[in-house]
This record gives sequence, C-alpha cells and structure tokens, in this order.
Amino acid sequence: MKRRLFNSAFTAITATAAIVAVSIFVAILAIVVYRGFGALSWRFLVEETRAAGAEGGIVYQIAGTLILVLTATIVAVPLAAGAGIWLVMYARDSARRAFEAVLHGVNGIPSIVFGLIGFAFFFKILDMKKSWLSGGLLLAMMILPTLVVSFVEKLRAIPQNTIHAAFGLGLRRGDVVRSVLVPQGISGLVTGTLLGIGRAAGETAPIMFTAAIFSGATLPHAVSDSPVLALPYHVFVLAQDSFNPEMGVRMWGAAAVLVIVVSIVSALAIPLRLKITEETRHE
Repeated sequence: MKRRLFNSAFTAITATAAIVAVSIFVAILAIVVYRGFGALSWRFLVEETRAAGAEGGIVYQIAGTLILVLTATIVAVPLAAGAGIWLVMYARDSARRAFEAVLHGVNGIPSIVFGLIGFAFFFKILDMKKSWLSGGLLLAMMILPTLVVSFVEKLRAIPQNTIHAAFGLGLRRGDVVRSVLVPQGISGLVTGTLLGIGRAAGETAPIMFTAAIFSGATLPHAVSDSPVLALPYHVFVLAQDSFNPEMGVRMWGAAAVLVIVVSIVSALAIPLRLKITEETRHE
C-alpha cells in the first residue's frame, strides 16, 4: 500500500513538473510572438536591415545565425563522438576522471569569458579578424561539453552484457565501437546536439567579440575577415534603443524569429531521434 501511494505521488509530482516546464515554454513563446507580431511579415524575413534597424528586415541576421550554428555543429559533433568513444572504451580511469572534470569546468564558464578568450585567441594569437569561422569555432567549443556528456551517458546506459557478447564473438574493439556503441549511442549524440543548437543560436557575448556586427555585412565572402549579422546580437543592439516604439516592435519581431527558428530545428530533429531510438530497441 505504501509503495503504491509512493508511486502515485511520484508520478503526480513528475507529471506536474513536466506540465509546468511545458507551460513556461509555451508562455514565453506566446509572449515573444505576441510582442513581435506587429513586425512579422514576409518582407521582414526577406529584406535586409535599413535605417539602423528601424526599417527593412532581418534576412542576413537569419542567414548569419544559421551559418554560425551550422559551423558549430559540424565542428562539435565529430569531436564529441570521438571524445565520448575514447572516454568509454579507451581512457584509463585517471585520464577519464580528469577529462570529465575539465568538461564540467568548461561547461560552467560564463559566455562572456568565452567571448574574451575567443577574442584573445583568434585576434591576438592567430591575427584573424571578425569572421563566421572564428564565431562558429568558439560556439563549437562552448557546446562541446553538452554533446560529450549526453553521448557518454547514452553509451554508459548500454548493457555491459551486450558489449561482452560482442567481444565474445571475436570482434575487435574498433568493431565493437562501430557495430554496438555508435548505433546504440547515437540518440544521445542527437539529444546533445539539439541542446547545443539551442544554446549556440541564442548566445550573444561570444559572437559579439568574434563574429557579429550590427550592419554592413551580407553573406560571408572570406574566412579570416568576414563578419556576419546575427539575430541575438541584433536583438541586443535594438534593445538599447527600445525607447523608440518602432525599434521595440522590430526587436520583439527578431526575438520571435530566433525562438521560432530554434523551435523548428528542434521539432524537426525530434522525429529523427525517436526513429533512431526505436530502431535501436528492435536490434
């Protein structure tokens, strides 16, 4: 009887927590979209910014944000996969503990500090200028711990009997990684990637120091000296002129587009994760 009551209470608490979390997300999304609804239009999405943000649209801000996020994802995913496999299959206990401590430490570094580190590294050491590449690489380093931890947790959830059975069949360690770990752990990597995309798309400080400018940029034309426009930085600058009603509406419009873009990317990736998980269960 006590166990049943405990299970019922635990289920009610977790259900309530889930409902509250979803409600908060929906409320924030609704408020942002409502406040920016006056600016949302097709022209707002496909035109470039004019008059210091008081006119025109945000087409290049959207493009710049997607370029930065895509660059960060392309760089971070292979590194996270390699780091996760090394931690689970190859690293010794001392090395694993030290590496995991570094991961958690890096994950706790404030984004403004990342921006300063990126500024010093790319500008002072590598002698680069503001560019999409330096911004994308810095964002990749920021989201890398999230991807690694998510992937490693999924790998460690694989039953040890499965791994031992694979070795018992005569498979080498590399074969076990390719045929067991990667197929069954990829859903964790996808989950980490979704979380990383959400964080990378909304960061302002790192790209402000390394990649983004407010106006005067279109699509990238080089590597070392090719800044981009970005939605988070655009919202940040317009917020400083929020006393202007027109600026305020466009600020909320840009914020709404940023939230919607991140939500769409996450929504499109959820079926992929569910499909991967379902296929893994049937193997």
